[in-house]
Amino acid sequence: MPDRTYDFIQLDVFTQTPLAGNPLAVFTDARGLNDQEMQALAREMNLSETTFIFPRDAATEAREGKKVRIFTVEHELPFAGHPTLGTALHLYASEPNQTKPAEIALDLKAGKIPVRFTPNSENAGRQRVDGQVFGEMRQRDPEFGSPLPRKDVARVIGFATDEIHSEWPIQPVSTGLTFTIVPFRNRQTLSDLQFSYIQAADFLKETGANFFYFLCPERREGRLEARARMFFYGGEDPATGSAAGCAASWMVQHGVAKNDEVVVIRQGVECRRPSEIHVRATREGERVTNVRVGGYAVEILRGTVVL
Repeated sequence: MPDRTYDFIQLDVFTQTPLAGNPLAVFTDARGLNDQEMQALAREMNLSETTFIFPRDAATEAREGKKVRIFTVEHELPFAGHPTLGTALHLYASEPNQTKPAEIALDLKAGKIPVRFTPNSENAGRQRVDGQVFGEMRQRDPEFGSPLPRKDVARVIGFATDEIHSEWPIQPVSTGLTFTIVPFRNRQTLSDLQFSYIQAADFLKETGANFFYFLCPERREGRLEARARMFFYGGEDPATGSAAGCAASWMVQHGVAKNDEVVVIRQGVECRRPSEIHVRATREGERVTNVRVGGYAVEILRGTVVL
């Protein structure tokens, strides 16, 4: 049989600086690959996620969106934040300059996720992802789980209970994947945290969450920012867009953030991959909706896989 070739690009997502943010591999035309091959390629890329684009006819894409599948090194995901944003920014950059759309929808396993674009320089028309276009995805409306006892979570983390904020609940939230938001009192305490996903895996499974998302919101000079950390089976994640959407929902739900207030979440500092995630959400009565997560990305390499 003749060799099959598949082009891919690698992006750093939630950053405008190469070699920062969260790396992502994107296979730009995955037609012909089966599930086992995609999983094997994700293992070969050895990043937290790899995406696979399946081009379809224009009418289908206009109606249903661009078909994309997301794989970790272990399994397929219905949704993940930085793969959605990075893939959408690549698709935007690949459009002809004169017809670049204001929005592209991705058809994921979790459903249709729209991403809107705001070019911020004259260079945004280049046929590559260059950190000059801001993309903002709208995630699914959140589902809030039952709050968890501080003492139980503190025990699992291995910290004193008083290090966890008592004013706000520890709560599982999902906008496609479930993360338990754990609010820290002190940014330095969060920065000093030594944590392994393994020590909490059983507890998280019992509570129905995928991971903890450690968050320290701080309002300074009228602006709200937050430091965050997230640990998974592969180590520490530099930027977690799906968790950031959960955090935005949680902050608006509990009055930490105002209605539609833009909050910058800074993640990845401790693992030397600093990232900036821009989040906001809308409060309509008792309901949180219109959860948006945005940021930039830069392309750092291109390659071809031969199978």
